[in-house]
Amino acid sequence: MTSLLELKQHLKLFYSKFDTYIIPVLKFLLALAVFFTINGQIGFMERAAGPAVSLLLALLCAFLPVNLIALFGALLICLHAFALSIEVFAMAAGLLFIMYALYFRVAPGYGYVLVITPLAFFLNIPYVIPLVMGLLGGPVCAVPVACGTVIYYLIFYMKNNTTMLTNPESEEVVSRLAYLVENILNNKTVLLTILVFAVTLMVVYAIRRMSMDYAWYLAIGAGAVVNVVLFLVGSLIMSISIEILPLVLGTLVALAIAVAVEFFVFSVDYSRTEYTQFEDDEYYYYVKAVPKMSIAIPEKKVKKISSGGRNARRRR
Repeated sequence: MTSLLELKQHLKLFYSKFDTYIIPVLKFLLALAVFFTINGQIGFMERAAGPAVSLLLALLCAFLPVNLIALFGALLICLHAFALSIEVFAMAAGLLFIMYALYFRVAPGYGYVLVITPLAFFLNIPYVIPLVMGLLGGPVCAVPVACGTVIYYLIFYMKNNTTMLTNPESEEVVSRLAYLVENILNNKTVLLTILVFAVTLMVVYAIRRMSMDYAWYLAIGAGAVVNVVLFLVGSLIMSISIEILPLVLGTLVALAIAVAVEFFVFSVDYSRTEYTQFEDDEYYYYVKAVPKMSIAIPEKKVKKISSGGRNARRRR
């Protein structure tokens, strides 16, 4: 534990010293991951799918707000959708416009959540999003999480239904639009995922705000249980086929990541909890103070021994 606390303290000091350089680098890496993922999944427009475009956009996003990563990502999706067909472009552009309008109206400060959520799906760790955002964010994070979930399924269905969406002779325009709406907006799996993630996030947020000991750990555990139970119950009610083993394993991985986030962000020592009370003219105040876990990093002192001093002592 001591070594982990020392690592945490070193990371905090390193970040506070070089945050001017670290933040743009992290934005660049995040943007690069987003653009390469989009182009790798649905790179239908060859000019926009080239690595040079991704690198150029990522460099630009390194010095811009995180929300611009989401906007450039939406632009790439629309370009690739246009390469498929005009109907897919109209559907994707309209859907993204509505979602982004809702996002910028409700939760404009959580652009990183909107960007990271689809990446978590592609990395097969989607269940980490509601657990971690319940710890670090609040109920408003349910909006960007829901939008990110829809973006993932939009990319997923564009990738896996390319033949049907690009063949003008196979379906009429209205039929193709109806297919897209049915598989993205009216899809039971999408609706269940959004609902479960929202409820899990709310549960984690509500429990971690309680004043009881180990509230963050209880919130993580309760969120993991709620996530699994709701997916199983929801799949039975909505007649959806869900693989239980990936669900359980994915939730365990998400739980481990959430515990790691708790250690580096929260990490308090409940054994040294103190209670105090005071009053003013109108209220009595009862305060519970829980100290953070910290460790003093020893400073390295270097002593310089000059050869001149040794020679002087020898002469004496």
